[in-house]
Amino acid sequence: MTAALVVLLLSASLVKSVADGMLESLLDGVIAITFLVCVISLGVDKSWKRFMQGLIVVWLIAAMVKRFTSLPYIDLFMLMLMFAFFWGTFSSIARQILFSGSVDGNKVVGSIALFLLLGLMWALVYLLILALSPLAFTGIEHSAWGQNFSQMAYFSFVTLTTLGYGDISPNTPFAQVAVYMEAIAGVFYMAIVVASLVSSGLAHKETQ
Repeated sequence: MTAALVVLLLSASLVKSVADGMLESLLDGVIAITFLVCVISLGVDKSWKRFMQGLIVVWLIAAMVKRFTSLPYIDLFMLMLMFAFFWGTFSSIARQILFSGSVDGNKVVGSIALFLLLGLMWALVYLLILALSPLAFTGIEHSAWGQNFSQMAYFSFVTLTTLGYGDISPNTPFAQVAVYMEAIAGVFYMAIVVASLVSSGLAHKETQ
């Protein structure tokens, strides 16, 4: 699943070099594959897995509707579905790896997946803000979310790691709040993951 998320980020960075006619198909296909890999790789109960599968089906229908019609707010609906799916995946992984079990390679890779999901969720939040308020960010032009996905993912991870290069910046109060909340979430995530790995390691040693 971690590899699928990395492929999603890499493919999003290449979409602008693809012909416009293939842009949406490429990104939608990679996102759909990422969704499927997430559902298959997660060890969750059947009811939760069915819910996640339902989200995928609805998202695919929305993608087809967007391709053949021009319904208003379909982009917002797709972004909210993606956020719901990534949030569900994040919650499921967090329950499995944080403060539970011994520290192994799977838990370390899982913590990387959590970090990637956190950055992707904030990128979707920024895309929603940009869709509702085109002047919310400087350094990025208002266009279809697929064309801005890579730039917003870049801005999200730069903010999450508190680098703050400044090439893209929030321009409205609500966008500014979202940005500094992500910076706070990034700092706390690092603290929580370190505390989880340390406590799990100590508990494993005591058990042995």
